[in-house]
Amino acid sequence: MRIAVATDELTGIATALPELLRDRGHEPLLHGAYVAAETPEWAWASERAARDVAEGSAERAIVACWTGTGASIAANKVAGIRAALCADAATAAGARRFNDANVLALSLRTTSEAELAEIVDAWLATPASDEADDERNLAHLGEIEGAASPGAGGRIAR
Repeated sequence: MRIAVATDELTGIATALPELLRDRGHEPLLHGAYVAAETPEWAWASERAARDVAEGSAERAIVACWTGTGASIAANKVAGIRAALCADAATAAGARRFNDANVLALSLRTTSEAELAEIVDAWLATPASDEADDERNLAHLGEIEGAASPGAGGRIAR
């Protein structure tokens, strides 16, 4: 699987992440601090990775910043992206199962390498649910996204 990967700094798990993906047979598509020609800041780096998913050049993405929050927020601004900030394997599996999360957000500060492996493995191994209520929720996310008005300050236009 081709997985876009973005970080704003090469610290903590950021240095281990691409190799972890390669070891599991995936192709990382690197952004942010991994690429000298790119702006490494979290908003730009995470947007690039999310756009790779939205535009089909990657199947999923993993984004990281110090807390993981900014990376998650930036990725979620891209239409069609469902980014989930996950701090453990159970949350990562739930994000895939119930939310069909196509972007995983991680904290460079709090995620250890052991947790990284557990979180990524759970996120990659868990399929999205085909339950009717989960599919309805995902469809509603698309409706919400389509109803957002740029002039509404991010609020839903009614």
